[in-house]
Amino acid sequence: MIKTGFQFILVCLLFSQSVLAKAPDLFLLKTYDDSKSIVGWVMSEKLDGIRGFWDGENLITRGGNPIHAPGWFTKNYPPFAIDGELWTKRGDFENISSIVRSKDSGDRWHKITHQIFEVPNQSGGLLERLAILKAYLDKNSNTPISIIPQIRINVKKKLSNFLEEVVSDKGEGVVVRNPDTTYQTGRLSSALKVKKYFDSECTVLKILPGKGKYAGMMGSVLCQVAGGRQLKVGSGFKDKDRVNPPSVGSKITFKYYGFTKKGNYKYPVYLRARSE
Repeated sequence: MIKTGFQFILVCLLFSQSVLAKAPDLFLLKTYDDSKSIVGWVMSEKLDGIRGFWDGENLITRGGNPIHAPGWFTKNYPPFAIDGELWTKRGDFENISSIVRSKDSGDRWHKITHQIFEVPNQSGGLLERLAILKAYLDKNSNTPISIIPQIRINVKKKLSNFLEEVVSDKGEGVVVRNPDTTYQTGRLSSALKVKKYFDSECTVLKILPGKGKYAGMMGSVLCQVAGGRQLKVGSGFKDKDRVNPPSVGSKITFKYYGFTKKGNYKYPVYLRARSE
């Protein structure tokens, strides 16, 4: 009987761990192309941080892993789901990642804000859903939560002007969304990322040695994208990345500037390790 009880407890523990590790069902961005009509949509800056999903009780990553934020950080969070970016400022991704990934970042969390772009599982269009969070924050203001401003696009030129403004100030890009769409998950044609370059993810297959000034360090990585195509990514890495390269089997994000006539990625450049 004792053995059976122990086995039951063990199964429950394993089950609870698997639940915690399950990735949340989120909406994802498709890539904008100039043929898309976006007049009447809204736009906002695409922040370069770590995605943080609050399910009403727990703060977790896009991959379903727990985020070890201090108790004071989430003390006044709403009892409903919110989705956004854990962020500090432009060009600070490595610092943000270091804080969010650590189990004991202590006071460093005071630098983090939670920039919200979605209130899942609520009725109405995007602006109506965000208004639900705004009403909550009006009564519970002592939180690190901010709602990312959504700017109405009344003429197409407004998007290109805003993109230029963001990129020239070292921002990552812009997100455009159809504000009338009800909440949905998956990769949406009503939620698009707008950048001056494209980006994608790949899985590291092999670490390739460096030459010359990079002798004894990583020179590049051989990667494979979801469709099976392989490519080498060798630029964009800092020296510390070359000394401690991404592990085989991990995912990285790289940027590229279209495709060659042979269908290869043009000028692939490492951006960051993918957050889980």
